[in-house]
Amino acid sequence: MNNQLNNPLFMPEADLMQSILDNLKRTVREHTTATTEAACPTIRQMFTDLTMNTLKLQGQIFNTMQQHNMYQAPGNALQMDLNKEIQTQKQTKQELTQFLQSKNASAGNAPYAQQPNVEAHTPNYM
Repeated sequence: MNNQLNNPLFMPEADLMQSILDNLKRTVREHTTATTEAACPTIRQMFTDLTMNTLKLQGQIFNTMQQHNMYQAPGNALQMDLNKEIQTQKQTKQELTQFLQSKNASAGNAPYAQQPNVEAHTPNYM
């Protein structure tokens, strides 16, 4: 209890910094989305600048946390797991390719071919 009276923080520093880091990650995602969706070049540049500034701040927070042993990066993935995932993705790609080829073949080799819903007619203009 005495420790809580001497420490004005409402939560441990590591938790507070992790919360800030998580919010910065979310903010970067939102800024990136806004950048890609902006039609106005000025707005797009503004969100690009905001994204870059937020990434710099995120990096500073991360480095500070890592220096103070507040952030444990996940371990390296095992090569076996990576190879398995690569094989799974290749198989999925092959299945999708075969599926699309079969659909295109049944549609007369024309991609996205569709039967017209009205009869052919001659144009009214000369």
